[in-house]
Order: sequence, then structure tokens, then C-alpha cells
Amino acid sequence: MAPTRNMDYAAWTKNSFLLGVGLLTIGALGHIVGPALVGQLEGWVSTLLLDLEILGVLIGLIAPLVFGIVLPLTE
Repeated sequence: MAPTRNMDYAAWTKNSFLLGVGLLTIGALGHIVGPALVGQLEGWVSTLLLDLEILGVLIGLIAPLVFGIVLPLTE
């Protein structure tokens, strides 16, 4: 039996969701504002911004499920 962890699941859930929203916002704003400021974006920049958007959605959806539901039930 594993020892009980003293994790603040509510704080982890909120912070992980906000991290996901932040990554999604940075990626989306980069795609919207970037071409207006510098013209056409280079390929690696566009790929990086798309990856930020995808990671933001995944973290924003999966992390609250893990930290808000699964981990408290396993304790």
C-alpha cells in the first residue's frame, strides 16, 4: 500500500487547466497576429504554434480529469 500523498488536487486541477488555456491562447494568437506583424510565418514557427494549440487542448481536457477525478479516487 502506497503512503497517502498530501496533494492539493483542486490547485493542481485549476493550474493545469489554466496552463492548457494559456498554451492554446498563445498558439491561436500567434497564428492570428503573427502574419499581420511579420508577413508569412516560417514553417517551423507555424508548426510550433500548431503544436502549442494541440498541447493546450489536450492538457486542458485531460489534466482536470486526471487531477480532479482519477487521482482523488485512487487515494
